[in-house]
Amino acid sequence: MAAAVERHVEFPEVDVPHAVVDHDAADETIGDAARALRQSWGMDEGALPHIVRLVENHGVLVVFGAAQTSSVDAYSFNNAHRPVMVLNPLKDDYYRQRFDVAHELGHLVMHSDSEPGGRVVEEQAHRFAAELLMPEDQIRPMLPSRADWRALGHLKEAWGVSMQALLYRARQLGVMTDTTYRNAMTTVSARGWRRREPGPTPMLEQPSLLPKAIELLIGEGLHSRAIAAEARAPIGLFQLVTSRTPTSVTPDLPVDDVRTAPSSGSLLALVND
Repeated sequence: MAAAVERHVEFPEVDVPHAVVDHDAADETIGDAARALRQSWGMDEGALPHIVRLVENHGVLVVFGAAQTSSVDAYSFNNAHRPVMVLNPLKDDYYRQRFDVAHELGHLVMHSDSEPGGRVVEEQAHRFAAELLMPEDQIRPMLPSRADWRALGHLKEAWGVSMQALLYRARQLGVMTDTTYRNAMTTVSARGWRRREPGPTPMLEQPSLLPKAIELLIGEGLHSRAIAAEARAPIGLFQLVTSRTPTSVTPDLPVDDVRTAPSSGSLLALVND
């Protein structure tokens, strides 16, 4: 579907550096991969403001999956066209979604040839995401050594990560002992915070690469059904993949007598602000 759209709209070039790591790679090697990506993509110090837009601007296609695929948090894959990241449509937590995107970005950077789902590669992607979202040299002085919920709440809002991710990072960096971490997670469970932590919940970050492309083409007088027909895609699936928000697959609409997109040879430029 993206390939059909890209015949008419110019997407950002794919710019995902590869830093393949071994299964026995040290934490420092994984951290180096995350730090190298931050440098390569010119990220400023501090929290990443909008990670979905960041990865889209570097050529990664981000879409929501169908509801029946919601048994996993997210998944990603590379193909000959461009890398794709599929988000859980039922996961409505801003902070966890951002960590999911960073986690999948770790897979795209480090695990292009690895079997997905293995414990080692999942743990490596987890550590990559932690360094990407909470760089050690910046976050370490701020992390509490005990379960200071007020401090963790402030850090959560400042860095765009959950309190559980901050606790994980504090233990990983040796700021918090294993015992303190386990006790803190016991409290998190007892208070029902594993699924919904206290504090404001910002709106989910939304994919915009494909949706903006469709809006551009509609502005040029082309119906979305025509683009779906050119892609040879069921219209319900096409609407799902090109949506900014999670949605259900709608019944297929007829695509007979729908004109296909004109092949003028010119591309509409897409700027993903």
